Amino acid sequence: MARVNVNILGISKLKWTGMGEFKSDDHYIYYCRQEPLRRNGVAIMVNKRVQNAVLGCNLKNDRMISVRFQGKPFNITVIQVYAPTSNGEEAEVERFYEDLQDLLELTPKKDVLFIIGDWNVKVGSQETPAVTGNFGFGIQNEAGQRLIEFCQQNAQVIANTLFQQHKRRLYTWTSPDGQHQNQTDYILCSQRWRSSIKSAKTRLGADCGSDHELLIAIFRLKLKKVGKTTRPFRYDLNQIPYDYTVEVRNRFKGLDLIDRVPDELWNEVHDIVQETGIKATPMEKKCKKAKWLSGEALQIAVKRREAKSKGEKERHKHLNAEFQRTARRDKAFLNDQCKEIEGNNRMEKTRNLFKKIKRYQGNISCQDGLDKGQKWYGPNRSRRLRRMDVRHTQL
Repeated sequence: MARVNVNILGISKLKWTGMGEFKSDDHYIYYCRQEPLRRNGVAIMVNKRVQNAVLGCNLKNDRMISVRFQGKPFNITVIQVYAPTSNGEEAEVERFYEDLQDLLELTPKKDVLFIIGDWNVKVGSQETPAVTGNFGFGIQNEAGQRLIEFCQQNAQVIANTLFQQHKRRLYTWTSPDGQHQNQTDYILCSQRWRSSIKSAKTRLGADCGSDHELLIAIFRLKLKKVGKTTRPFRYDLNQIPYDYTVEVRNRFKGLDLIDRVPDELWNEVHDIVQETGIKATPMEKKCKKAKWLSGEALQIAVKRREAKSKGEKERHKHLNAEFQRTARRDKAFLNDQCKEIEGNNRMEKTRNLFKKIKRYQGNISCQDGLDKGQKWYGPNRSRRLRRMDVRHTQL
């Protein structure tokens, strides 16, 4: 995300299990994956700056989730979807659009709305007034007409058909043999905010380990940071130098203690301690948070990206498989550490428990097994759950 300068990233066909949210390095991930066969799954990933504006998220099901951000002058809602393929049953397709319509009804009308993801349809290059432009790709199919009808019903415009681009900036999917391309991923935006769209095109060579290309849209919108208290300065009390002791002792000896008002004397003592501490005592260093991906996996990812940019398909395929194996191994190690923490908690080994928690604090805090009927939750999740009296929720 940092390399291609993306703030909000939608992911389709996620092969994880469970649902919830966790932090990985400087990014925050909201995901939903309920089906045990691991066929579907969606996620939204945001960077640290954008995460400060998150108001909450709705984990609808394994085909769609939404995240709401505090913006200026209006809040912003992003919905990530993964639609059924053209081989899916008609009932499954209708259920998908019904669930999406229900999710839209839960979204405040004043919000700036974006619906992104893999729609598994082709809307074609023919213009549809107020919905698509002249710069689509391919020929429209029946599923594409269904998406256009949905956009007309909800006043949505398909952003990546509005801008004239080179062909390689239009298609979003390439067949395994590299002979066929299609445009099946789309970014929908409210017609009211169409003028805020600056560009929408695919980014080749993004190295996302998929047969889909990264589709990027640039919007002119402002996020508003959710207010948080300022963290006070912390001093490293384990490394107080002798100079600090000497200077404080000398300055205390020079205090005039006769006929002094207690409040004035206290303020003077406070100033002496604080000024001397700032000058002589080192600040406490922040502990670097452990990455769940090892250095080996990150190096393989760099080699995979280079192979893709050079067009070395066989080498890219081999490196992609190697990266997947390494990532699964790293994730398994982290899961083992979580199980060890849970075991220490059950056996009341508090010393080992807090030692492990401190080591991995801030790196990951999965929220698996949340109640399917749960709606909006976010930074004030606990208070809202108590107010709504939601039961059977695993915290």
